[in-house]
Amino acid sequence: MTKDANFKYKQVIVVRTDLGMSRGKIAVQVAHGSISAAERARVTTQEVWRAWLNEGQKKVAVKVTSEEELFELRHQAINHHLPHALIRDAGMTELPPGTITVLGIGPAKAEDIDKVTKALKLL
Repeated sequence: MTKDANFKYKQVIVVRTDLGMSRGKIAVQVAHGSISAAERARVTTQEVWRAWLNEGQKKVAVKVTSEEELFELRHQAINHHLPHALIRDAGMTELPPGTITVLGIGPAKAEDIDKVTKALKLL
């Protein structure tokens, strides 16, 4: 049994790599995606959110290479009834205002999130 098998819930944060964001910018955008999606889960699926919180708040960062891929994943998250948050940058540092940078999905049951994100590569 792997350590991963101990987690029933997780959150996945999908990052666009085509934007050329610095590591610091990526870290901040991932944080925005994680918190925003978790807040949506807290409001809509509080029991799942609480279980994820108590379990250790597993998070996985993965990557895509285009805005189109991010929108397709968002569409799949909607179809699978997963809490999610699409992050648009404020444009105060590296990117133009409104640039879509990250999609946070979950927290939700790991098996449900895997239906949408399992094929994606780690960031």
